[in-house]
Amino acid sequence: MNHSVPTSTPVAVKLATFAEEAAPPSAVADVCRRLIFDIIGLSIAARHTDYVRAALASAVDEGSCTAYGHDGGLGLYDAALVNGTAAHGEDYDDTFEGGPIHAGAVIVSAVLAIAEKRALDGKAVMRGIAVGSELMCRMSLVAPQATHKAGFHPTAIFGAPAAAAAVGAALGLDAATIGRALGISGSLASGIIEYLADGSSTKRLHAGAAAQAGLRAALLAEGGFTGPITVFDGSHGFYKAFAPSKTPDFAPLLDGLGKTWILETLAFKPYACGTMTQPFIDCAKKLAAAGVLPADIVSITCKVGEGTVHRLWEPLAEKHRPPNGYAGKFSTPFCMAVGFLDGEAGLGQFTNERVKDPEVRALAAKISYEIDPNDPYPKNFTGHLKATLKDGTVHEFRQPYMRGGANEPLPDAELASKFEANLRFGGFDSGKIAALRDTLNQIAEGSKVDLRAARA
Repeated sequence: MNHSVPTSTPVAVKLATFAEEAAPPSAVADVCRRLIFDIIGLSIAARHTDYVRAALASAVDEGSCTAYGHDGGLGLYDAALVNGTAAHGEDYDDTFEGGPIHAGAVIVSAVLAIAEKRALDGKAVMRGIAVGSELMCRMSLVAPQATHKAGFHPTAIFGAPAAAAAVGAALGLDAATIGRALGISGSLASGIIEYLADGSSTKRLHAGAAAQAGLRAALLAEGGFTGPITVFDGSHGFYKAFAPSKTPDFAPLLDGLGKTWILETLAFKPYACGTMTQPFIDCAKKLAAAGVLPADIVSITCKVGEGTVHRLWEPLAEKHRPPNGYAGKFSTPFCMAVGFLDGEAGLGQFTNERVKDPEVRALAAKISYEIDPNDPYPKNFTGHLKATLKDGTVHEFRQPYMRGGANEPLPDAELASKFEANLRFGGFDSGKIAALRDTLNQIAEGSKVDLRAARA
């Protein structure tokens, strides 16, 4: 039997070497701290939802790992699934402009689960989160937009190998073992975007499933299981399967790896909805602040990037009337309408009751789009609206970037308020909030991982 021999060092070898040797700088540690707080806060905010109850009901093992906001302990894989699903469930988690992907829900869930299982300290946790999040962001740049075009969810697809590397780094596995884990993860990655059709819960599941897959890949490799080292660049590799419409360009993945950390540009969301809708919400809020009333508006037209249309604008009639609160998170017209009317787009705006509100539906129905061939998506997420009023007046607003991202990071005080608000939404009182804040700070400073304060 003939075997093809790579003519250059396989990509997975380079990624595994990075995972073994990486030394994240302090600025990256700051981002990882933010990720831990954001992800655990979001998980607790979602703890009473039907989808988290369903994920918990699917658990088969008791164990030492925490399901955030719940009593008792779960097995390693079940905890990663439940926490990743909860963290990503309201689409209020971090995002990477350029992907887009949601690293925290996958990576934090996987790394903290293995940390509890293996009694790791905070230093191992911070290193694992840094490695996995950096790789997940970089992987999303290899074939921009092609993963979505093929019908796959980038968070699900890139999350599995990134989580495998993260767990390997946290455990201190050598490069050869992490390389095998990456090879295995290619056969465990999955997640399609058909949830867009009806607002069903599978997108939520993708982050938890990817965390679980990465854990399994890493532990299989640790036990001696093998996987193809040409998983990314082979003739039947990862990008040919999940992004077939583009020839992969590995330069954004490999250039400066270990020296330049793009993780530092990670965005933390100010609104609880789809990433690319957020600059448009800011435009809608600017229109409301100008004193315009809903009844005065004849029409609103938005200039958009073509790559966002199939997920956030079409079918337009359905986006005007999303079937449930979750589907509303991926309807730019609905997001703009609640932003205009409520002045916010938090957890309370995306309920099944709110999407049926006649005033919201009436305003959303006035919003349409036109494709702007010069829109910088996916390199930058921008917003625009042009509103025509009954008296002929025209108002035009632009948002040149996503707030919370590299151009305008959310201040520490706003993230602290978000953390507390999420915990209160999930039913934690002031005492439990203070105890959990202290616990997470201790982990970020390198102490032993003890997450009992995150339990009910």
